[in-house]
Amino acid sequence: MSRPVVLLDTGPLVALLHQSDQAHEWARSRFREYPAPFLTCEAVLSESCFLLRRAGLDAAKVLALLERGAIALGMSLTQEAGSVRKLFDKYDNVPASLADACLVRMSELYESCLLLTLDSDFAIYRRHGRRTIPLLRP
Repeated sequence: MSRPVVLLDTGPLVALLHQSDQAHEWARSRFREYPAPFLTCEAVLSESCFLLRRAGLDAAKVLALLERGAIALGMSLTQEAGSVRKLFDKYDNVPASLADACLVRMSELYESCLLLTLDSDFAIYRRHGRRTIPLLRP
């Protein structure tokens, strides 16, 4: 059986690059355990850069991971805007961030996936309407 595609949320990406983060060792272990590339979206990259910069760290490390192929973009927001907008509407009460909505959509596009996250909201979100998203959390 082939390994699932690993989808990457903001929390584990920031934890990987922020040695003082309480989830740093967990994130490092996951990056060693699963083969590259981890798939993500532009919104996760943006959030990660913002959070790293706010912590006084080098946000360019996010792009370095992208350049060397450790992470890759797994969805075009231009092509999936309608589906992502519908997820925004559906999860307006949570509320879902753009990154969350994109990752839910990616979980629909990659049927055999595992979402690496620290965000408890993904226990609420559903793909294809009613199916849980396979999660990898600490």
